[in-house]
Amino acid sequence: MKSPLACASALSLSILSLSLPAAAQTTIDSVGLTVTATPAVSSDYLFRGISQTRNRPAISLTLDVQHESGLYVGGFLSNVTFPGSNARQELDLLAGYRFEVGGLALDLGGVFYTYPGYDKPEGGYDYNYFEAMAKASYTLDPVKFLGTAAWSPDFYFESGSAVYLEAGADVGLPLDFTLAGRFGYQWIDRNPRYGAPDYANWSVAVSREIYAGFMLTVGYYDTNLSKTDCFAGAKYCDARAMVTLSRAF
Repeated sequence: MKSPLACASALSLSILSLSLPAAAQTTIDSVGLTVTATPAVSSDYLFRGISQTRNRPAISLTLDVQHESGLYVGGFLSNVTFPGSNARQELDLLAGYRFEVGGLALDLGGVFYTYPGYDKPEGGYDYNYFEAMAKASYTLDPVKFLGTAAWSPDFYFESGSAVYLEAGADVGLPLDFTLAGRFGYQWIDRNPRYGAPDYANWSVAVSREIYAGFMLTVGYYDTNLSKTDCFAGAKYCDARAMVTLSRAF
C-alpha cells in the first residue's frame, strides 16, 4: 500500500509486464487486438512492499488489451482493507504504448488508481491519484533485466509529488523455474501526510507453471521501514512470505 492504503501492486504491474505465452492470450485478428485476462489469488496484496489488505488474502483480476501497433489499455481490480476507511476495492486504469528499440523493450504509459465506493470524510484527503510510468526490459538469455520509473504529481493521500525507481532481473532456471529479484525506492514530497518516510523495498521470488497454465509464485518481500515509521506503528511494512496462484487466459 502506499500508505496503509495506496495501491497498484507489485502484482498488477508485474503481471502486465510478463511475456505471456500465446496459448494464454486471445487474439482478434480482424481488429489486430490481443486480450489477456489474469485472475489471481494471493496470501496478501503488496504495493511496493506494503500490504494493502492488512496482511490478509487478496483476489485480483488483471486485464490487458493491446493493439498490434503497440497501443494498449488495461485494468487491475483487487480487494483492499485500510484501517478507518470504507474503501474495500481498488480499480487501476492503465493505458500506454509498448515498442522495441534495438532489443530494448519499452513501455510508456500511465496508471490512474481509484477506490470505488470510498467516501472521503469531511476534512479528509483523496485516495485517487495518477502516475506516469516508464518501463524497460532487455534479455540476455537466460536473464531478463528490468527497470521502472514512476512519477505522480500528487501521490496517494494528496501527499504531493512522488518518484519511484525500481530495478530487477528475472533468471530462467532448470526445470522451468524462474527466479525474480527486485529493488525499489520510493520518494514522497509530503511524508507526514503520507504517513511514512521515503523508503526502500526489495523482493526475491520463484515461480513455475504447475498445471494447465496455472502459475505458482512464492516470494520474500521486505522494506526498510521500522514499525514506528510504518503508519504510526502498523505492521503492514514488515518482512513476509507471499504465495500467489494465477492463470492467464
